[in-house]
Amino acid sequence: MTARTLTCQVTAVEDLNPDVFRVRLEGRPEAMAHAPGQYLELALDDETWVPFSIANAHAGDGSLELHIQHWPERSNSARLRELMQHAANLTLRLPSGDCVLDPDSRRPLLLVAAGTGFAQMKAIIEAALHADPEREIDLWWAAKERREFYLESLAREWVARYPNLTFHGVSEQGMSDDFVDQRIHGHAGRIDAALGEALDDVDVSGHDVYLSGSPGMVYACVDVLASLGLEPTRVFSDVFAYAPRDPLVPTVGSLVRADGA
Repeated sequence: MTARTLTCQVTAVEDLNPDVFRVRLEGRPEAMAHAPGQYLELALDDETWVPFSIANAHAGDGSLELHIQHWPERSNSARLRELMQHAANLTLRLPSGDCVLDPDSRRPLLLVAAGTGFAQMKAIIEAALHADPEREIDLWWAAKERREFYLESLAREWVARYPNLTFHGVSEQGMSDDFVDQRIHGHAGRIDAALGEALDDVDVSGHDVYLSGSPGMVYACVDVLASLGLEPTRVFSDVFAYAPRDPLVPTVGSLVRADGA
């Protein structure tokens, strides 16, 4: 889809936790069309455009959802918060991004997100379950502490409704015992280490893998998954476009040599 510039209406702004708020937008349905996993750019002024993952699959009703991290110390963040609260309309440019759900694949999904990277995975999950409610999905969501899982309740709803969906929460500060439930797992530490420990005996070569987070986080996870059979043509992330690495997915042999160095 070719990116287009349009004006849409702000219909709701809602705090999801003290640091993340959700914005709901409405516009002409045909103009708001996008593929699950794509992002938009929002105009702060004539020269400043800020990217955000679109947090919902396209439903044909002209609605969009954004999850925005509020950083009080960053000027753009404060401007965004004020804009969302007071502007009736926003100027957008969309869609952008090639990290989208493959509509022709029915392979199991391994989805890995940090922070508000969950927004991109939410759109992918919605589209995947709409196409095939029985598709196997493993969602991994990383945060510094549990309160940063700002839509934990939604992930739990998915698990309760879809028997083939599993949710893994990973917190650097540890996870309380009450987090764990059937097909809901808590992990302490870094997301790459948690993946390596939990999937140590799993072959991921048959999975489609999507990752959303910082370049350091994404590539650390790619390296772990490479040792578990990750197929280079079946791993997707926006990071690969703006922070490319060669090779994208290292060979198992190169990982062994690097570890031994």
